[in-house]
Amino acid sequence: MSALPTTGPASGYLPRLSAIVWQSLAQLVRTPSHSRRAEAARHWARRSLALAGITALVIVALMYVLDAFEIGLMPARGTAWLWPVRIVTDFGKSSYVLWALFGILVVVALLAPRLRGLSGAVMISLGTRIQYIFLSVAFSVLVGELIKGIVGRGRPFVGGVANPFNFSHFAWSEAYASFPSGHATTSFALAFAVSAVWPRLRSVMFAYAIIIIASRLVLLAHHPSDVVAGALTGVIGAMAVRYWFAARHLAFTIRSDGTIDPLAGPSPRHLKRVAREAFAP
Repeated sequence: MSALPTTGPASGYLPRLSAIVWQSLAQLVRTPSHSRRAEAARHWARRSLALAGITALVIVALMYVLDAFEIGLMPARGTAWLWPVRIVTDFGKSSYVLWALFGILVVVALLAPRLRGLSGAVMISLGTRIQYIFLSVAFSVLVGELIKGIVGRGRPFVGGVANPFNFSHFAWSEAYASFPSGHATTSFALAFAVSAVWPRLRSVMFAYAIIIIASRLVLLAHHPSDVVAGALTGVIGAMAVRYWFAARHLAFTIRSDGTIDPLAGPSPRHLKRVAREAFAP
């Protein structure tokens, strides 16, 4: 849902819907055109490498110092009073988050052709941002699942003991899918993406992500280093998708120093003109 149709008036609801969906997909895969995309790529690469390097040191330290100790502090699996934590943790489940975002995208797509003027343009703009959030989570989860299968780290107590160095590389099984945490990847990708689009929600979104990773530790689903690795995967994945959008003038703008900011919406006069041309009966 990247832009309003610009191919001329559409005669009915279905043609307008088709035009919106088609142009949305086309703009996602078009050739990058932003004049500052090279600066943004260098800025993203530097930040990603620095973040990955620092976090890698933290992960190694956690594996040797904290992982086994933390497991011993958590309540036993199946403890009755943990039922609220089991409910909370599902809010970070990738399938639930992705289906919810996809549902919002469908609703926006179905509503946009029915709206006129400024309302239609605003709905299209919202769709572009939801698209970014959805793809940030989806891409991060995909990368995380690939790393899980390659690393093959056993979950806490797999094998009967709290061994943070229990690995079975390329196992591709649920028991050996601890690193990185999928819930941490999902929640931090979602938190970063929403914050990138609407910065005022940053505190709320990262509080949500921290609650999710805490629930994974309490439920003995992951080691501390797993959730840190998941957070890193989610953030870098969302940063990569943000660059992809910014390089195509979608939802973001690039400053002269390569930093990426949310794209300020066009003026109401411009939105009305474009919407009038696109949705004219």
